[in-house]
Amino acid sequence: MATYKKRGYKPKTKAEKEVEIEDGSATAEVFKTLDEGASKTEAWVEKNQKYIIGFVGIVALSILGFLAYQNFIQEPKQAEATSEMFQAQSHYAAALNATTQKDSLYNLALMGSAGKYGLVDIADKYSGTAAGNIAKYYAGMAYLNLNNYQEAINYLDDYKGKDEATGPLAKGAIGDAFVQLNQPDQALKYYVDAATMKTNDVTSPRFYLKAGITALQLGQSVKALEYFNIIAEDYKDSEEAEKAKLYKGQAEAMQ
Repeated sequence: MATYKKRGYKPKTKAEKEVEIEDGSATAEVFKTLDEGASKTEAWVEKNQKYIIGFVGIVALSILGFLAYQNFIQEPKQAEATSEMFQAQSHYAAALNATTQKDSLYNLALMGSAGKYGLVDIADKYSGTAAGNIAKYYAGMAYLNLNNYQEAINYLDDYKGKDEATGPLAKGAIGDAFVQLNQPDQALKYYVDAATMKTNDVTSPRFYLKAGITALQLGQSVKALEYFNIIAEDYKDSEEAEKAKLYKGQAEAMQ
């Protein structure tokens, strides 16, 4: 399971960070102009979780309900897990759409309410079921929105997602968590995994862009250029294409 407490890792002091910025004006300019959606987590996660709930989440739960009904006698654990999951996901969806008390709703989703288990207990007590697996995904995303990056990494890294959306989003969210923990090398690995896990027009260009920006931060301009070129050539109609052109020029200037 991934963890941010890497052996030998020592956070940089404020003075060290200031020296780095002064020593590389070109690199500093990259980060001054970084797209907020690429360096910040919460807004983009919320936007895409609404998409996931509409496209995958409800469908997944419907499938789970059908499977639970079909196999009720053989798999009572799955049926119980599906029943518990409905309430937890309802709180999660409410948190995404809320304008106030979002943290409270995320915590209700995680810890449960009204006699129903939350995502944390579902993931634990129904481990091995489809509902238990999905609970890990939602728990990880909830912790990410609560800025609890270590728990987000733990749950998302343990999630087994094979569909077009949640699998890549889980990998990319781990990358976002590592960015917030100031471990860009780890973030880059997960962004590349997210971009290549499933090839599609929604997640691939988004995470290639994040991978390229992170590679620039690490001084890996050749890799950054590769990722920006993929967006420009294979995803030219995506929202990220224009941004990729801008960063491509900056990557070329750094070589």
